[in-house]
Amino acid sequence: MRPGLFAKFPRDRQVLQLAAEKAGWGTPLQPGKGRGIAVHYSFHSSLAYVAEVIVDSDGDVKVDRVVCAVDCGMPINPDVIRAQVEGGVGFGLGAILYGAIALKNGHVEQSNFNDYRVLRMNEMPKVEVYIVDSAEPPSGIGEPVVPPIGPAVSNAIFAATGKRVRTLPMSSAT
Repeated sequence: MRPGLFAKFPRDRQVLQLAAEKAGWGTPLQPGKGRGIAVHYSFHSSLAYVAEVIVDSDGDVKVDRVVCAVDCGMPINPDVIRAQVEGGVGFGLGAILYGAIALKNGHVEQSNFNDYRVLRMNEMPKVEVYIVDSAEPPSGIGEPVVPPIGPAVSNAIFAATGKRVRTLPMSSAT
């Protein structure tokens, strides 16, 4: 990491470094696997995700592991913070991997969960959450957990395949 890159954002730098360390950033992975990273700040909270993916020979993507470091100020209830991160990862993965709405003759084709694909339990990756012991005032932990999963997974797919993902849903992009 370049010195000064996060000079004005030390909390972002701290979560980025913590997530990378806990994920083993820089250690080799098997062929077909990739690791991607993303950092996000909103609602006065900083989060960093490292996603590990497996891309098979058909181009199918499986998110195997997500490591998250979060600084949401003074952690009041760590179990709730972990639950929010885990739920946000699942929700975000469903959206980026499968979330497509199709129109046919001016009508939406998806009417309910029988024809709108969501993430299934057996597709949920292992999620590791590391909470920074912060003296900052408590801040948001609901909304901030969803945005970084997309960039982290996209970067992991690139690391595994050398191809950039530029369309959603990602399951049909590789």
